[in-house]
Amino acid sequence: MPDTTARDDAFERGHTHLALGEMEEAETAYREAISLDDEFFDGWQALAMVLLKLEKVKEAIGCGIKATLLNPDDLLAWTGLSQMYVRDGQIAEAEHAKGNARILSMGGKVSRLGND
Repeated sequence: MPDTTARDDAFERGHTHLALGEMEEAETAYREAISLDDEFFDGWQALAMVLLKLEKVKEAIGCGIKATLLNPDDLLAWTGLSQMYVRDGQIAEAEHAKGNARILSMGGKVSRLGND
């Protein structure tokens, strides 16, 4: 069972650093949050977006994929992942992620991989 208090404290520190424009510190705090709970969707999503801002695009994509695996029906996760793929020049993957976001925006669902 994850220590949700410590996880949430780290996550909130990440938000504070993000709000202050302290991206490296935000990255560290978000990494701490997910180290305390590997299934913490919000932590993975936040880390992915900070990594994208830090131009760590490949790592951001990995975190974005993890977020979509944890919550395949999250519109913002797929939208963010699409942006990450675009930044990396992976246009086919970006279009696929954008398509999933479009499905969700119309009230549909996206199946988990392997559970189609």
